[in-house]
Amino acid sequence: MTATPLTTLRPSISYCSSPSLTTVESQFMCRFVLYSGPPITLDLLTTEPTHSIIHQSYQSRLREVPLNGDGFGIAWYAPEISPQPAQFRSIQPAWNNVNLKHVARVSRSDMILAHVRAATEGLGISESNCHPFVAGPFSFMHNGAVAGFLGFKRSLRESLSDESYMGIHGTTDSEHLFARFRDHIQRGRNPCELARMTEALEATIQDVIEYTKGATIPRSTLNLAVCDGGHAVVSRCATDGGEPPSLYVCQGTRFVCNDGVCRMETGSGDGAAVLIASEPLTDDEAWREVPANHLVMVAKDRSITMRPIAAGLLLKT
Repeated sequence: MTATPLTTLRPSISYCSSPSLTTVESQFMCRFVLYSGPPITLDLLTTEPTHSIIHQSYQSRLREVPLNGDGFGIAWYAPEISPQPAQFRSIQPAWNNVNLKHVARVSRSDMILAHVRAATEGLGISESNCHPFVAGPFSFMHNGAVAGFLGFKRSLRESLSDESYMGIHGTTDSEHLFARFRDHIQRGRNPCELARMTEALEATIQDVIEYTKGATIPRSTLNLAVCDGGHAVVSRCATDGGEPPSLYVCQGTRFVCNDGVCRMETGSGDGAAVLIASEPLTDDEAWREVPANHLVMVAKDRSITMRPIAAGLLLKT
């Protein structure tokens, strides 16, 4: 498959919900952001930008229902201490959590994932259901919904390895996808870690296709993000081949904030920085919309490769 050069992505940002999303999807979409670049404090993603992830939790621009108040979470890496990510989650609304503000102000990392949640009906509100989920070196988050999940949840769990099964602590479709991903990554043989992660994520999408074939509405939305502290793979996917939830990417040399005004610096420089988010965090023109049903791969040097999700994985409409 041909990779898409970043410069060809559409710069248009229309602040309205996608007309192709179902009513249920528009009500229960979450928001997330992934950062890879020179170390920054967590607050540059959570509180500082004009449209930070916390601001998106109560005033989303790209959803009909702009409230994500069912919890939040952050995962970040400190490789000089441990290959396993740190994690902070709470069922409190993100905008009302004082501890988050204190932790974010003094914690620095070169790889950060943040997520605000709008709970899917029937899957419960608890700390164990808040993203990102972590296991070993991996962190994982999801924006979307798996069609008919409660109908095949038991059979999916029975298919898991003991290790992945025991690693599930909540009830969400998202955490079960993470368990499937971990099984696929363990079976992977590709010596390139980024390629192995990409193959495992596509295999997880294939699992969803197979499990949901009998659903009344087989469309699942799978904006998934997985990271190992050095590499990241993010999908923008609707399994019926239609329009998925929004996803944007911004690339430059450094992400900076001064007096509350944040921007991605571009041009020549020694570093490289990447932001991938459900909605743009700033008004920078550098933000580009990720095409529907594509994968974004971020290498250890923060270079980006993008390609369509394998056509055979998507349902024929």
